Amino acid sequence: MSDVLVKRPDCLDFRFPVKAEIAAAGRGLDKGRPIDEYDKLVGFLPLAYLRTAMPTEDFDIDRLATYLHLSPQQVMRLADRDKLPGRKVAGQWRFSQADIHHWLEQRIGLSDEEELIEMEGVLESAPGPKDPEDVVLADSLPVEAVAVPLKARTKNSVLSAMVDLAAGTGWLWDPEKMLEAIRAREEMAPTALEGGVALLHPRRPMTNILGQEFLALGITQNGIPFAASRGMLTDVFFLICSVSDRRHLRTLARLSRVIGFPGFLEALRAAPDALTAHELIAATEKKLG
Repeated sequence: MSDVLVKRPDCLDFRFPVKAEIAAAGRGLDKGRPIDEYDKLVGFLPLAYLRTAMPTEDFDIDRLATYLHLSPQQVMRLADRDKLPGRKVAGQWRFSQADIHHWLEQRIGLSDEEELIEMEGVLESAPGPKDPEDVVLADSLPVEAVAVPLKARTKNSVLSAMVDLAAGTGWLWDPEKMLEAIRAREEMAPTALEGGVALLHPRRPMTNILGQEFLALGITQNGIPFAASRGMLTDVFFLICSVSDRRHLRTLARLSRVIGFPGFLEALRAAPDALTAHELIAATEKKLG
């Protein structure tokens, strides 16, 4: 039996929003750029490079290079430097769908408004099974899944309260399994962003315990040290319950655009009740076009 070497990325931090000069550098990446120069920028790869639907089997070097619009040499160097999540099987690099999906997911926090718009278009037009409906946050967020305020004072109580909120819709059939999944995801890499927002979700869509995709939203009265190592307080919590990888990424991109809209978070925190918060999200989303 051959040895299997597993390597994980060392660049899973969230940064939101990304600096304009870094975003511009990311948009300028191409196959002709020297690998050492590219390696300095890989942590800022914009999700506009996602050009196809998520695959159903592992990537090899060549397929991943095509998928990310890079050269095979660049992908090899990134894997060798632990900048991509992969493993060696019989001496050859292999990259799983789940790990590449997670790696791309982290890049959402690095994208500016222009890149998020482009990513939404890319995901919508990507080859493979088409989404039957557009991603509309207001339609995915029932008022009964909004808690203003969310009665929680610790990280664990937030996770439990958000899952209970989601279960109240009747669309989450196994709350305990969902709670276990989002706890595992937070232990792997906290989903808290700068600005006091956390985008809770399991590592992969959990179709077998969901009646449909939907969102839940909770706003605590005070900030909670949700990502203690970063010294940030978080008081706005979205729980994303998706039914496919592509829908999940599209929802993340759309939600990131709404969160980044000028004045949105301030108005959301000032919302006196669930209905007002829901109406604010719907109104802001319409402004995005």
